[in-house]
Amino acid sequence: MITRHNVDADGHPIALWEKSPPEARGAMLLLHGRTWSALPNFDLQVPGEDLSLMDGLVEAGYAAFAIDFRGYGQTPRDETGWLSPDRAAKDLKAVLEHIWLLTGRGPRPFILGWSRGSKVAQLTVQRWPELVSALVLFGYSPTFAGAPLADGEGDTPPAADPNSAVNAVSDFITPGSISQLAIDTYVKAAMEADPIRVDWRGASEWDELDPAQVRVPTLLMHAEFDPIATPEQRDSLFRALGSTDLEALEVSGADHMAFLESARADFLKALVGFMERHGGA
Repeated sequence: MITRHNVDADGHPIALWEKSPPEARGAMLLLHGRTWSALPNFDLQVPGEDLSLMDGLVEAGYAAFAIDFRGYGQTPRDETGWLSPDRAAKDLKAVLEHIWLLTGRGPRPFILGWSRGSKVAQLTVQRWPELVSALVLFGYSPTFAGAPLADGEGDTPPAADPNSAVNAVSDFITPGSISQLAIDTYVKAAMEADPIRVDWRGASEWDELDPAQVRVPTLLMHAEFDPIATPEQRDSLFRALGSTDLEALEVSGADHMAFLESARADFLKALVGFMERHGGA
């Protein structure tokens, strides 16, 4: 069963989703990417298939949490209608503090940022490293500063750009890595959850991103066929990270959405192993 929490972030309700086993070994917070919110990505329910990353973490003994950033899923937009890197990081800080209270003030949660969520994760960890036990980055675009973000600095009215089924299937690249039923289910869930693209602004706020300032244990995961970053770019990011406790891992036969594809078991094994090595006993 999934539980929804409303986390107060400077007076705004942030939707936080939870699935937990009776005696959790630790907690992981999952951060979605640019286009689609938490549940289509991390709790996809397909008849006859096990694709939910949240369910997989629970089966491994970990509490699984996932956030909907402002404007995504069941978190409303605020009065500005926009989302920015700084605002997303501050909201994530509030969520991390809430999870720590929910889990009995035990070990700090692990955090996994996927795609643009990995940038938000890095920004947050640079500012408040004490809030996490360790960091996982996946599907990360390695442009350290000035990352493209000008989705509308006032040019496009907020809530004006609809999402599409074409966008929903665009990340499924590797032939045979996911069933057609799962793709169809994902498209339906994604379009229902996020019919309108969220409007981001504040591209210059990404300039704070500095891998050298990441000092917590970090796992950099990448998929073999992920088009977001080249191997050379991923290597450059890994060398630039400031943590003295670093791991890198390639998920074979997968692409940008490895956690929903046939590589899901390998993806989960890597996550769980990393958490076990860093206090999630």
